[in-house]
Amino acid sequence: MSGYIQKLILQGEHQKQDFKFQVNDSRKIARTLSAFANTEGGKLLIGVKDNGVVAGVRSDEEFHMIEAAAQMYCKPEVDFAHRTWNVDGKTVLEIDIPVMEQKPCFAENEPGKWLAYIRVADENILANTVQLKYWKRQNSEAGTFIRYTQKEKLLLDFLNEHPFITIGKFCKLASIPRYLAENLIVNLMITGIVEMQQNEKMTWFRLKDPAEGDWED
Repeated sequence: MSGYIQKLILQGEHQKQDFKFQVNDSRKIARTLSAFANTEGGKLLIGVKDNGVVAGVRSDEEFHMIEAAAQMYCKPEVDFAHRTWNVDGKTVLEIDIPVMEQKPCFAENEPGKWLAYIRVADENILANTVQLKYWKRQNSEAGTFIRYTQKEKLLLDFLNEHPFITIGKFCKLASIPRYLAENLIVNLMITGIVEMQQNEKMTWFRLKDPAEGDWED
């Protein structure tokens, strides 16, 4: 069965997979659980170094640290599946985290401080205010009413001519405060017209390809 794990390791770390040499901090691992649960789900291989070398887990304590992270340091609690594998005499712990239906999943970064994370490529990054507003709107039973004002027209005209826009750029373009710019963009995200892209350094917005969504002109 070690061939299964070796195939996973050869894929490296990516959007839906992370390696952990060891787990010695439940709060820290809770951030990874939050990021996977808030994005597309994912897989943790415990006992594998970043370079893909199998080191093996030290003891059952590794599993208990994951369990504590999921139950005590994630809100809501993260449900996960686990299996253990023997790879050349070393034990690798496989943890599967499903995507959460109602996001966000928060992780306790420090006592009393709950933050939400998302997975971008092979990194866990802090969810920004636009993402949090988007999730809140998704969970709302009320529909989204969009007024097609000059502000929306400015944004869509700009995106028809340029590949992307940032919140700061849109604020200047439309001469509106940041919270209004965020709310307007969230409306367009909910309706599938605009999508958000981000990395550790910046967040930007672009027109969503109609082929990827279910909206029509």
